[in-house]
Amino acid sequence: MAKMGKIFAVLTAIAMAVGSSSASLVTFVFGDSLTEVGNNNYLQLSLAKSNYPHYGIDFTNGKATGRFTNGRTIGDIISAKLGIPSPPPYLSLLPTDDAILKGVNYASGGAGILNDTGLYFIERLSFDDQIKNFETTKQRMKAKIGDEAANKICNEAVYFIGIGSNDYVNNFLQPFLADGQQFTHDEFVELLISTLAQQLVRLHQLGARKLVFHGLGPLGCIPSQRAKSSRGQCLAQVNLWVQQFNSKVNKLIATMNAHLPSSHFTFADTYEQVLDLIQNPTAYGFKVSNASCCNVDTKLGGLCLPNSKVCSNRSDYVFWDAFHPSDAANAVLADHFFNAIFSKSPSPAPMPSHSEFLLS
Repeated sequence: MAKMGKIFAVLTAIAMAVGSSSASLVTFVFGDSLTEVGNNNYLQLSLAKSNYPHYGIDFTNGKATGRFTNGRTIGDIISAKLGIPSPPPYLSLLPTDDAILKGVNYASGGAGILNDTGLYFIERLSFDDQIKNFETTKQRMKAKIGDEAANKICNEAVYFIGIGSNDYVNNFLQPFLADGQQFTHDEFVELLISTLAQQLVRLHQLGARKLVFHGLGPLGCIPSQRAKSSRGQCLAQVNLWVQQFNSKVNKLIATMNAHLPSSHFTFADTYEQVLDLIQNPTAYGFKVSNASCCNVDTKLGGLCLPNSKVCSNRSDYVFWDAFHPSDAANAVLADHFFNAIFSKSPSPAPMPSHSEFLLS
């Protein structure tokens, strides 16, 4: 009952903000390439970039913005449903920019809970880096509107966090990296959870009170992992590890709520919904879920390069490249996530070509 009360508090805060004035809802987004909107564009040496064709081919004006998909991220779609602009990337903002008062996206492709995750991308913003950047944002808020007003915004904002995929895909599951050799999975997941605990406490110290942590999907079923199977099947062991991680994060969130004053943290588990989408694509209007729309070479990173061949029927594919869902799949997944937040079913997410899509 206490857990449900915490969830209700977060969802009520969102509902009240949307019901009264969409502009009053402030969101701060933390994560990896699933939610990035362009921070890595500003990292000169980063190898984790998507600011080139064919990324963004179905985004407004067909522009590659640094989103790792052909169109919108789940965060973009949820923001549009909430009636607010998708928060801009942190690195695109000037220190005096008023936009920091309305929400910021700190997500970075290649980022992980652990600082050594994604090392071979050279530059990326780890979760620790993102939290430091949020701390800088808060300092800038205080300079602009004063301590009390800045604290109020931070306390009333909703924090969306989706991170941990790279700690597996671009760390533990890579045979040439140390963590996969040094730790058993039980040891590795404990390292992830203990590190994440410190990070969530730090966010709470900085003012986070209403927080949603989005659990991992079945990583064993993404194209980059299927390529490791001789028959192109999902990797069952990887999915078991992901479920173990999700279970431990769920327990961690409960512990945070029990010990951090005024915390209303919740864990959003969409593992089963994502798995069902992959296993039963036709039920959702898709035709292909075991391969990506963009013909990628998983041995060369799995991203959709400018010289890659792209399918013409992009809405038929669940995956855009070897790691990331397509715009059409993100619309379905955002609906699942949104339905978990509101009891009323939302209207279907518009396609990116529609003029009402809100850009940052």
